[in-house]
Amino acid sequence: MTLLRRGSIAGLVGIVLAIAGLWLYAGSYGINVLLRHGGTYWINVRPDDARLSASMRMALNEPPPVHAGPFEWRQIRAGFEIAELPVIAGGGEVDRIQLARIDPARFRFEVHQSPAGDRDLDQWMRTLGAALVINGSFYSRYGTPVTPVMSEGTLTGPSQYDARAGAFVASATFAGIRDLAHEDWHTAFRDADNAMVSFPLLLSEDAPRAIAPSRWLANRSFVGHDRNGWIVLGTTSDAFFSLDRLGTFLRQAPLDLVLALNLDGGPVACQGIALDGFERRTYGKWELQVRGNDVQLLTWLYGTVAMPIVLAVFPK
Repeated sequence: MTLLRRGSIAGLVGIVLAIAGLWLYAGSYGINVLLRHGGTYWINVRPDDARLSASMRMALNEPPPVHAGPFEWRQIRAGFEIAELPVIAGGGEVDRIQLARIDPARFRFEVHQSPAGDRDLDQWMRTLGAALVINGSFYSRYGTPVTPVMSEGTLTGPSQYDARAGAFVASATFAGIRDLAHEDWHTAFRDADNAMVSFPLLLSEDAPRAIAPSRWLANRSFVGHDRNGWIVLGTTSDAFFSLDRLGTFLRQAPLDLVLALNLDGGPVACQGIALDGFERRTYGKWELQVRGNDVQLLTWLYGTVAMPIVLAVFPK
């Protein structure tokens, strides 16, 4: 019994020390990640591994040219339209982009945060009662933003940040993308109630920006605005795209986009809509990195992935 008691005490001490270490490393976000889905980790896979989607396996080889398949916008409410844009390559569909097109004259945009990592897509939808929720920009291991973020008038994230890509900005008079090659983010945020810096800029009015070719594949989300000033939000269903190839595709797609800004990708790339009886959910699943001959897939044990930063849309 003495040995058993000592073993139990040692085990309990070990658990306490492990939790304390996790708290020191990642705070409450790390604890919630562990409880929510057992933590994320990378596993080695082959380029032809059956654990990858067929689209990812194609993209890891020599991906064929892609083009947009036929699609139609469907109005859910005046100023709020949805569509599904097929991505065609090699004679078949390799991905599908879940789209929403929104008139900022009829809808408002808010950035919300939960650095504790205690909310996934469904919980954000229930908590906010929003018409749409999509993941936001990048965050640290503590769940805090690593780029400047304005949430309902409160600035968070780094106060000093060398932003060269873009920012989504929503104010009383404007909602859309600011190209930070032409202005400082402080200036872009000046009259904003909600805003966030992200990268890279996938589509610009200037000559195409150079995005380094990559074999990093993931579910992707983006925010942009078109020539009519409507906000276009998109989330991929699969992980066919690297960032450079997504930028090329958006330049060619019939979306009439002027500017488009990448949002965080991977399992966090989620989008939900609930408006006038219409509901749609898109959950991120994939993130894969290639370094030399090493191919690694992000995975987790169970549960859902938290969304520390989101962009939400509400009727005015």
